[in-house]
Amino acid sequence: MSARRLVIVRHGRAEAYAADDHERELTPRGAEDAQALGRWLAAQEWLPDHAVVSSATRTQQTWTALAEAAGVTLEPVVEDGVYNAGPEAVLDVLRAVPQEVVTLLLLGHNPTVAWLANSLDDGDGDPAELMAVMDGFPPASCALLEVEGGWADLADGSARLLRSWRP
Repeated sequence: MSARRLVIVRHGRAEAYAADDHERELTPRGAEDAQALGRWLAAQEWLPDHAVVSSATRTQQTWTALAEAAGVTLEPVVEDGVYNAGPEAVLDVLRAVPQEVVTLLLLGHNPTVAWLANSLDDGDGDPAELMAVMDGFPPASCALLEVEGGWADLADGSARLLRSWRP
């Protein structure tokens, strides 16, 4: 089997306040950025065959805008644990993904998604891309990583950062 592909996405820009943080919605700019990201993923031919998305309103709205713009029709796996989990807990969710999945999209929150994009990279990818990701992971950012092993084997340094995108 060829390498697996991991798409790590931070939700689009959200309103600063809501009655509950979990319910914060995307701003119009956040929705536009998510659509632009979806179009970019389609142009890169990095469309997911499986998606794990935080249960927060802003991540659900990001997924809807991204998927619509990319022409993706799959239903994501909505994970409450991705909302406030640290990197190890999110890695455990990703490690449980079915092995037949080729392109996996994780849509979550900082600082966890930025940490994952940095720590999973083996250091052998494009140095400019790594510097761009290390420089910050603003709303609607995305990192594309190639994973040689199985999902169950995800660990620090087990993937290669190939490309990134930011609005």
